[in-house]
Amino acid sequence: MGGGDPPSLGGPPPLAWQAVPVRIRRVVTTRQGGVSKPPYESFNLGDHVGDDPAAVTANRRRLAEGLGLPVDRLVWMEQVHGRTVQVVDGPATEPLEATDAVVTKAERLALVVLTADCVPVLLGDPEAGVIAAVHAGRVGARVGVVPAALEAMRGLGARPEHVEVLLGPAVCGQCYEVPAAMRDDVEEHLPGSAVKSRAGKPALDLRAGIWQQLADAGVGRIGVDPRCTVEEKDLFSHRREPGTGRLAGVIWIDA
Repeated sequence: MGGGDPPSLGGPPPLAWQAVPVRIRRVVTTRQGGVSKPPYESFNLGDHVGDDPAAVTANRRRLAEGLGLPVDRLVWMEQVHGRTVQVVDGPATEPLEATDAVVTKAERLALVVLTADCVPVLLGDPEAGVIAAVHAGRVGARVGVVPAALEAMRGLGARPEHVEVLLGPAVCGQCYEVPAAMRDDVEEHLPGSAVKSRAGKPALDLRAGIWQQLADAGVGRIGVDPRCTVEEKDLFSHRREPGTGRLAGVIWIDA
């Protein structure tokens, strides 16, 4: 037979002609199950907080084993509270320099974001097979790191209406008190984030602002892990315990 489009036979096209959604996995760790000593006990995954490097290495190895991936298939970022996004297509031997969002289409390549009050944002388009991990603290969320990551995903073929997002554990609006001028400034750039704390003082709910930002961008499905890092003792919180460890939000595409 000659070339051209497949013949029309009526009904849905054969499955061989349809895109098959990929399986996207997401994990958020707690502080349990590692080897770090206080004040990092015990599953600290941050290598920049003063913990014993050997303990961090052991914890990262445990994370990889739990995911069923080689440890060199985990991609880490040197997070700086900015809006820089990097696109990767394979393992990175070192943390991505000065980066707060990473995007890939590669299978079995786990993108990791470290947090201890900031919002870990895990995005995936199962139709296009594109994922992203984003570190969204007050500064990064204010300057637009999440839309920047979404735009990078679009560059790889993702469509906002197909993107599914998890906003992981973070400090909640009732606990995140800030000066009124700071709250108003963030609200100007991230509408929906201005709230009052439990004590009735100016505060920020970054997850609420990011949720609104994603919805305004046309993102189809947005899930929120409601846990507050300050209130949940099973999670690391810099506001509750300065100098503590870091949680990991991880996203990857199963082969």
